[in-house]
Amino acid sequence: MHGELTMSAQSKLPNHLWTKIAILILALIIALLFPHLSYAQKKTKGPVDPNAGLPKRVNFDISKIVWPNPPAIARVKFVQQFTGEKIDWNAIAKKGKTKPKQGWMDRLAGTKPPEEQKLDVPFQLIRTYGVAFDSKGNVYAADQAVGAIFIFNPETKEVQLIKNGQDGHFAMLVGLAVDDNDRIFFTDDKLHHVGVISPKHQQESSFGADVLVRPGGMAIDTTNRLLYVVDTGNDVVDVFDADTFKLVRKIGTPSTKHLATEPGLFSLPTNVALDGDGNVYVADTLNNRIEIFDADGNFISTIGRSGDGPGYLSRPKGIAVDRDGHIWVVDSMQQRVQVFNREGRLLIYFGGFGGYPGQFQEPWGIAIDNKSNRVVTSEQYQGRVQMFRYVTDAEAEQLKKEKEAAEAKGGAGATESAKSAPVAPQASSEAK
Repeated sequence: MHGELTMSAQSKLPNHLWTKIAILILALIIALLFPHLSYAQKKTKGPVDPNAGLPKRVNFDISKIVWPNPPAIARVKFVQQFTGEKIDWNAIAKKGKTKPKQGWMDRLAGTKPPEEQKLDVPFQLIRTYGVAFDSKGNVYAADQAVGAIFIFNPETKEVQLIKNGQDGHFAMLVGLAVDDNDRIFFTDDKLHHVGVISPKHQQESSFGADVLVRPGGMAIDTTNRLLYVVDTGNDVVDVFDADTFKLVRKIGTPSTKHLATEPGLFSLPTNVALDGDGNVYVADTLNNRIEIFDADGNFISTIGRSGDGPGYLSRPKGIAVDRDGHIWVVDSMQQRVQVFNREGRLLIYFGGFGGYPGQFQEPWGIAIDNKSNRVVTSEQYQGRVQMFRYVTDAEAEQLKKEKEAAEAKGGAGATESAKSAPVAPQASSEAK
């Protein structure tokens, strides 16, 4: 009886349902017997993009990154930035995919192969302080975290390193200066001295350990062969003979309390710069001002006031003077560069917090090559050196004349066109 009921129920199913059931059973059998077919289809996809996991890139037309904005004549132009040795991301991605076979004992012990133990990534800037130019226009940057001095060639993009333990001995790099013979001076906060590196990039001597407390920024007078070294820990600027390394004089009054506010004294000074006449400019960081002295160390004046707006200073650090005598100041708290004239009037400023070109994150140093009018800045926590081009007063004046001539020519052409054009009939003001 039961068998008859079952056969009777099956006979009542329509033929098209039997067809669908058969197709589903066949598909299930194929999937179970040949699972590699779907896997092979996945493997036929294109190669993995090595940049897929990196942040999305933003393209810039750097020729348009200028200050002030058009239509004003640009006085500062962004040129390029340096971040370290060139990285071949494709090679790194390829190396990461290639895994050598391990023996069963290595796998049991959990030992990683050498390729996984160490990824050979080129050296990159991490926390950059002092910057300088040499006689060939190369850019030097002291990186405290890496423990090396990076050398960038702006034209060829070649990068060299003066490494700790190999070319010199560095404990805590801070300031940099390069003389006209391409001899390099660096300050070391931890070793309390100034180190000297030959043009062949080998350390040859050091001095100042008996004088310096916490040496910082430097500037060199190549004419009079004097090296100015800011001693941040002692609130003075020490002046050394650049050849004999003997102390010549001090600017300021030594103190480790950092309480002085009187003109001519400092509280945690950071950097120093010189102009063409030998005048000395010191970033008096804790007092939020720039102090100016003559070549003999006599106080002249101050510029800048404490505040958080344009023209005001809030922890000034880097300082440099261009060929026109303008004073460039790195304002570390306001994350920008401000340019003043000798009387303290603000001429221009640029920057702001960020990682895009022309923005800064904890800027520290600045240097100007008055032969090429190039300007470089360093950042402590961005791992970057940015390069700008200063448009001199003479260049700006020439550009202004060319612009006025072009406008006059265009205006005259427009006037002639207006004279030769047919005059449209005037509408009457009277009601019709």
